[in-house]
This record gives sequence, structure tokens and C-alpha cells, in this order.
Amino acid sequence: MIFGHIAQPNPCRLPLAIEKALHFLRTTDFTTLEPGVVEIEGRNIFAQVLDLTTKEPRENRPEVHRRYLDIQFLAWGEEKIGIAIDTGNNKISESLLEQRDIIFYHDSEGESFIEMIPGSYAIFFPQDVHRPACIKNNVCAIRKVVVKVAVSEMNKATQ
Repeated sequence: MIFGHIAQPNPCRLPLAIEKALHFLRTTDFTTLEPGVVEIEGRNIFAQVLDLTTKEPRENRPEVHRRYLDIQFLAWGEEKIGIAIDTGNNKISESLLEQRDIIFYHDSEGESFIEMIPGSYAIFFPQDVHRPACIKNNVCAIRKVVVKVAVSEMNKATQ
């Protein structure tokens, strides 16, 4: 997992696909977009613009993805995201791997939380269990942008 703020420059070179995703996040006015999917590079890199309401952690299931990285960006509001390494010990609640590239777990072993403010982003790799949209202080309406980056794009050269 990588955690940062969009206003801060990257301290090191990241894979080109991640750089493209972060460029999209830095240069897009999310107040003008309707919720939905925005293609950046077809199905290799695309964004999902989501309007959500935060919930108690027990109401959100931990999840992992295998074919895509998640770059979760908070455009407005506040949230906590549960994070943990996928140890293989978590009991699967529901697998939609083929349909939606997502596995939900009942719980997450060794989970801790990061706090997101507008402009924060977290990059989750296939081994990173995450539980997004959790209440930070109070129930809150949030706009999240989740950029999906195909794992196959990660081996391409850096800028």
C-alpha cells in the first residue's frame, strides 16, 4: 500500500500506469463529473466516480482485488479505510472475482485504519485487504474516485 496526498509531489518514480492515474486525479475537477465510469486508457486504467455515505466498519466488508490495483482518492468528505495484508487466513464472505474482480471477506486479520481527508489517496495492491468508506468522526457524505489500474500495466517502463 502507498498512502499520500495529491498536492504532494511523488518522492520517487512510480510505474507509468500509476503516474497516469495520479495525473488524472491531479488534473480533474470532480465537482463537474457525474458518478460513473471514466476511461483513462480503456479497461487498463479507468476511474469510478462514487458518491457514498460512510458507515460503521462492521457494516462494510473488507475486500481485495486480483487483476487491478485500487487507487482510492477522496475528493470530499472524510473517511477511514481499514487496511491489512492478505494473510490467506481471512474467511471469504463472497467471491465475485470473475464478474467484478473482487473478493469480500467476513473480517480482516490484523486490520488497522488510515484517515482520509480531501486530496488523500491510497494505492492498494492485490495483497492489500481494504475496508473503505468507514466513519471517521460522524456519518458523512463522500465523493470517492477509485482508479483501477490493471496489474498487467505495472511492468511497463517508468517515465
